[in-house]
Amino acid sequence: MLRSLYDWTMRAAAHKHAVPSLFGVSFVESSFFPIPPDIMLVPMVLARRAKAWFYATVATVGSVLGGVFGYLIGYFLFEQFGKPMLDFYGYGEKFASFASQYNDYGAWIVFVFGVTPFPYKVITIASGATALNIGVFLLASVLSRGLRFFVVAALLYWFGPPIRDFIEKRLGLVFTVFVVLLIGGFVAIKYLL
Repeated sequence: MLRSLYDWTMRAAAHKHAVPSLFGVSFVESSFFPIPPDIMLVPMVLARRAKAWFYATVATVGSVLGGVFGYLIGYFLFEQFGKPMLDFYGYGEKFASFASQYNDYGAWIVFVFGVTPFPYKVITIASGATALNIGVFLLASVLSRGLRFFVVAALLYWFGPPIRDFIEKRLGLVFTVFVVLLIGGFVAIKYLL
């Protein structure tokens, strides 16, 4: 089943709607969707290495715009949705303490977590909820998301066939590492808040 999903993703990466799909996944992942854009970016670059920089740009722009949407969710809807959820889980007071410190290190938080597999949507919503300066948020987002996607694109561009062979031969291992990183990001949320 994993092999057929991988093959389907590789075919979808070469499809005429792959670029809008990459933009869409990058956008929604930064505000509410749990699946990272790498799921589209990696096979797209592997399928068409000459377009690696274009795909990285699309992922970066989609992610930053989605991050702005996440910021707006945190800024305008935190009282209606975020605060009651935090209170329900007993994190209301912890979040108040977190928010007071967030803006002191906000640029670094956005930058560091924007590069890592940590769910970026948590950072975008937290940035809005704590009213982090939007200019600082945008600059840190562009730098971190750009770094993340351009490094992935560069590695795939320069080492494409060996990386693709590695992925195809060790698909189970690659998938397991991906899932561990994804779950690790959600576990980190628990300890961040």
